[in-house]
Amino acid sequence: MTKLAGVRIEAFLKTPDRGARAALIYGPDGGRVRERADTLARAVCADPKDAFRVSELAPAALGDDPDLLAAEVGQMTMFGGRRLIRVRDAGDALGALFQRFLRTTGRGDGFVLVEAGPLAARSPLRRAFETATDAVAIACYPDTVRDLRALVGEVMAQHRIRLDAEASAYLVDHLGADRGLSRGELEKLALYAGDGGNVTVENAALLVGDSAALEMDDAVLAATAGDTAMLERALDRLFAEGENPVTVLRAAQRHVTRLHAAATRVDEGASEEEALSALRPQPIFRVAERMRLQLRHWPARRARAALSLLLDAEINAKRSGQPPEAICRDALLRIARRVAERRR
Repeated sequence: MTKLAGVRIEAFLKTPDRGARAALIYGPDGGRVRERADTLARAVCADPKDAFRVSELAPAALGDDPDLLAAEVGQMTMFGGRRLIRVRDAGDALGALFQRFLRTTGRGDGFVLVEAGPLAARSPLRRAFETATDAVAIACYPDTVRDLRALVGEVMAQHRIRLDAEASAYLVDHLGADRGLSRGELEKLALYAGDGGNVTVENAALLVGDSAALEMDDAVLAATAGDTAMLERALDRLFAEGENPVTVLRAAQRHVTRLHAAATRVDEGASEEEALSALRPQPIFRVAERMRLQLRHWPARRARAALSLLLDAEINAKRSGQPPEAICRDALLRIARRVAERRR
């Protein structure tokens, strides 16, 4: 077998191949790792708490006793059914152990389920599973926009909740990079709305607020308002929490693109309120008033120039070899200083 991807992942999680005796689920999205591991665990053993069929092994215990894994896999279950052995929080220290285990034909029908965080491409633990003929490796990366739309639709459909387009767009923009936390936020929103209820963008903004997304909003709004002090503080928080500078630049690009669309309508004779109301999705209440004030400093030609600057910064962040955080900070500060200079 090999590293699984796409639709093959979901099929394997629900109905694991009988020829597979181990799976590694890993990646930076800890919530998705847990969710997929739990789905696969239930496919092997319907009751993950069945003490006669399920055993959990700590990485430290395996390190102290290399034969423990084979012994657990080889045990027979008292009442039939496949045995499940779970290893959580695994790391590369177990790479050699799993390489030996997966190269050896052992006794028993036990299935080994291993969970890990981010692993490098050359990770010994990854290679042990990716090169084995009877094991699979499943990577869990943060949700894409498409993934988040599907998750929002799935949870809302389960509760028969009607969601308007603006609320859906808000949720996709503000849910985080952890599948477990995103699902929890959506379940909280569903509980508020009640089965068969309705969710508006105001409801979504009230109940779902990813702190990183809100801080990113603060950074972007500070840049286009010319507030360099607020911008520096927001960027410091974002980068301290590990936010990707390219993600920040893209958030700024989306905001400036919307400013450009509204400014174009103002240039054509629309009022600021009319121009903002025509945006889809419409800006939420906490952003709309700030955008209205910013339109006075952002005619369409200036917005186009700022967007060009941000696009160049993204390219440089990916290719130049300079620190991406510094490139992102410089681009946003240049935008903020231009606004501040025009106010003098």
